[in-house]
Formats: sequence, structure tokens, C-alpha cells
Amino acid sequence: MIRLVASDIDGTLMPYGASAIPKEVFEEIHRLERRGVLFCPASGRQYTSMRRLFAPVANKVPFLCENGAAVFGPGSPGPVLGKTVMDRDRAVALCRDIVDTPGLEVLISGEDTSYLCPKEDKILPVMRGKGNNIVLLSGPEEVPEDIVKVSAFAPRGTAEAEQRLLPRWGGVFHAAVAGAEWLDFTLADKGTGLTQLCAALGVGLDETMVFGDNFNDVPMLSIAGRPWLMENAAPELKERFPNHCRRVADVLRIL
Repeated sequence: MIRLVASDIDGTLMPYGASAIPKEVFEEIHRLERRGVLFCPASGRQYTSMRRLFAPVANKVPFLCENGAAVFGPGSPGPVLGKTVMDRDRAVALCRDIVDTPGLEVLISGEDTSYLCPKEDKILPVMRGKGNNIVLLSGPEEVPEDIVKVSAFAPRGTAEAEQRLLPRWGGVFHAAVAGAEWLDFTLADKGTGLTQLCAALGVGLDETMVFGDNFNDVPMLSIAGRPWLMENAAPELKERFPNHCRRVADVLRIL
């Protein structure tokens, strides 16, 4: 029996670059709620950004945010059910490494605020387009709260960021490619967030269905009772997870 459905957003519930969740997804969320099945968006996005994206159901669903580093329960606002904080000194050193790398920008995530130290103007419209709470700083040392995620924004693709950052930081933090332009670092991952959420709700991991499309979804796909992968995912992921679909709503209809 499935009691909780968790789904990635970008590349899964909606195509990369899209700005709205399909109406049919909300219809299925409402139908599942009537059957006692809870739906949870799971993303590298910020809590406020996700609430705006899921406005028709924002008070009824939990949110797995910042690639699992911050988990919120249903409500307005929902209670914090889990938060995994990075070591401050190491996180700031990673931020400095990103800032010092030409072509990369740093995004520093607190519980529900995005902190930017922009060198150029490319990252600001991207983050404003996502509807994030944004604070501009002159340096990462000025972040006034716990850091839960550090991201490298790489407009030319993540290969350069991986080559530069993974040798030093891949063994310190969890590193995950989160779309064509993002490399995320956390102490948590989506598996951590899903585990915290299920523990808080009293739901077994074997009672979950999970949808994803990218490598940062693997930790939650690996522990879910029923993992589903989008059919346009990387071949190595499709070999690992045999259940494939084109649209999440099509699978939810038969649940």
C-alpha cells in the first residue's frame, strides 16, 4: 500500500525551463488526498519558491526542499520536520572556491533564504524567475544563519564545476548534478529528506512511491518502495531503475 508519493519537479513534474505545474498534477494530488495518500514535492528549490509553484495545494502537502536539507510539513507555513546543517567553516571555504572560479556563481541556501554574491548579472534573473527569497551579500562570510546547501551555478554546463570542485569537496559533502547548470553540495540528500519526512509522519519507506529524472534523485529512488524514473533520464539510471514513465500524472491515475 502506498501512503506517500514524493516527486522531483524540474525534468519530472514539468520540463526544464517550464514555470508552471500542469493542472492535471493538482487534480491527482487532490484525488490522492481523498484516498489518504499524501503527495510531497521534492526538489533542490527553496521552500518559498516551491510553495508558490504549488499554490493550489501549498497548505496541504509537505515539502522536501534544498535537495533534502530542509523538510517542511503541511501548513501555512508548515513546521520544520528536518534540517541538515553544513559545517560553517567548510561551507564558507567551498563558497569562496566557487566565487574564485571564473564562470561560476555561488548560491548559498539557508532554511528559506537564498544568499547571492553575484559577479555578473546572469544568476539574478534565474533566481528571481524561480520566486526565491533573495538576499545579496558582498561575501559568503556574511550569511546570518545556518547553511544547508551550497550550489555552483554554471551557465556553460556543470563539467567545469565538477572538474574544479569535486577533487577537493566531493569527499567532504554530498555533491549532485541538479540540472544542466547546477552542482549542489549538502550534508543531506533527497534520501535523507525522505527518511526524515517518513519518520515524522509515521510512514514506512516501503509505503512510498518516488519519481525522479536525474542523479540527485538517486538517493530517494534507491530507498523508495516503488521508484519511477522519467523515460528521458540518463541510460545508466534507466538500467538501474526499470520502471519508466513519460508523465507522472499517468502513473498517479492508476494508483
